[in-house]
Amino acid sequence: MLHLKKSAMAALAVGLLASTSAMAQQRTLTYYADYDPIPLAAMEELIAEFEAANPDIDVVLQNFDHEGYKTAIRNFLTTDAPDLANWYAGNRMAPFVNSGQFMDVSDVWAENGLYDSLGSAAASMTIDGKQWGIPYTYYQWGIYYNKDAYAAAGVDVPSTWEEFVANCEAFDAAGIDCLTTGTSALWPGAGIFDYMNLRTNGYEYHMALTSGEVAWTDQGVRDTFANWAQIQPYITENHAALDWQDAAALLVQGKAANYVMGNFAVGVFKEGGMTNDNLGFMPFPTINPDVARAEEAPTDTIHIPAGATNVEDAKTFLAFIASADAQTKLNAAIGQLPINSGSTVGDDPFIQAGFELLSSTEGGIAQFFDRDAPAEMAKIGMEGFQEFMVLPENLDDILERLEQARQRIYN
Repeated sequence: MLHLKKSAMAALAVGLLASTSAMAQQRTLTYYADYDPIPLAAMEELIAEFEAANPDIDVVLQNFDHEGYKTAIRNFLTTDAPDLANWYAGNRMAPFVNSGQFMDVSDVWAENGLYDSLGSAAASMTIDGKQWGIPYTYYQWGIYYNKDAYAAAGVDVPSTWEEFVANCEAFDAAGIDCLTTGTSALWPGAGIFDYMNLRTNGYEYHMALTSGEVAWTDQGVRDTFANWAQIQPYITENHAALDWQDAAALLVQGKAANYVMGNFAVGVFKEGGMTNDNLGFMPFPTINPDVARAEEAPTDTIHIPAGATNVEDAKTFLAFIASADAQTKLNAAIGQLPINSGSTVGDDPFIQAGFELLSSTEGGIAQFFDRDAPAEMAKIGMEGFQEFMVLPENLDDILERLEQARQRIYN
């Protein structure tokens, strides 16, 4: 009996030693993020899957609220950096790249074939020819339209700007707003400006403008507003007094034909009574055929801070999140779009249309005016867009005001 007790104790000791050794070998990967509840649950599931495949890595996720995170990231990147941190693509990541606070992860892209599979978002992740993070989800903007309104006006879905403008005249004759929006909160008007500028001048010009490198009085900007002026008379007249949901109701009711909006609005359209039978989606039409088609798709990203202590495992995690399978699972859970072109999406026609639209774009992915421009410039710019849609004759004063703001804000 004594012999058995000694044997059991010896076995227990060996087990404890092995367990202690395993714990000693396990490495911690710290990850700071700002997820809402549904994306948080989806990411936690992916983290569990990653840990199961990499039992020597323990991912510790610290989640912040959105507004708190905007302040926190500016502090923890300089004082106590995690190994991974959430942020955004395009000009929103540029300050952290330029200040040396985000790490170059071009090797993760090269070693995992990401230039092809994440190609649609590559431009928005690239500064100085290098990639500074991994994009994992986005959602499309474009034009949502009422098929019944098109039938009432007797017009077809346009593919060119000339066709869109001609349709506006037909909608007007039928007593239907060609384009609706609600700009009381300003940002919906920015979506229209972004597409007008992307289609007139292209992605590189648009990014240069939002980063302060192009004057607002430049001829390219004037060309954008000249194109916009062609449809200004056909935009819902009292848009400045409407929020975006009010404008959505006009589309639902058939009082408006088109709405430049993000895919998150589909739920509102359907709650109002629209179905896949009378709600349609189309890319913003071509204006200048000489510029490559760029799209608007706010993109969420994960980065390795320059002060990270576990860089090797952080890169392993980035490769995992970049994979087609991980992006399929995450985006299915949150109702957005995977960036990896090898991912799959469900049978929702608007999700499918967005995936095809964004996966096939060659011109680049813009983030949205209030992400691509600094906060102060974004506010002044969006006020100008709203004013132009109400009083287009004020354009010269608007552009001069924006140019004065550019010279002050970016210096």
